[in-house]
Amino acid sequence: QVQLVESGGGLVQPGGSLRLSCVASRSILHIYTMDWYRQPPGKQREMVGAISPGGTTNYRDAVQGRFAISKDNDKNTVYLQMDKLKPEDTAVYYCRARLGERYEYWGQGTQVTVSS
Repeated sequence: QVQLVESGGGLVQPGGSLRLSCVASRSILHIYTMDWYRQPPGKQREMVGAISPGGTTNYRDAVQGRFAISKDNDKNTVYLQMDKLKPEDTAVYYCRARLGERYEYWGQGTQVTVSS
């Protein structure tokens, strides 16, 4: 079993920045792909981006060039750096660890609100 704990959410003005963290309870980042998801109010959960065990990243078009995913394997931590935030980025942000189709773990989420 793996526990994931997100932190770093909060209220930020449009154009501002936040960095979210997701800490895993075990050393898994060298094996698991780590995803960031978000769920805007009243909408479905959507993938924001992912980082592979080897460090390859990909992002949804809406955040490309504004968000960046990184990780520190030694700290069992994945980061989501969010810059140039927009009101439509308001959502609960979740991290997910996955290994193939058999293993999947989710964090509890952290709220990000972009508003003036």
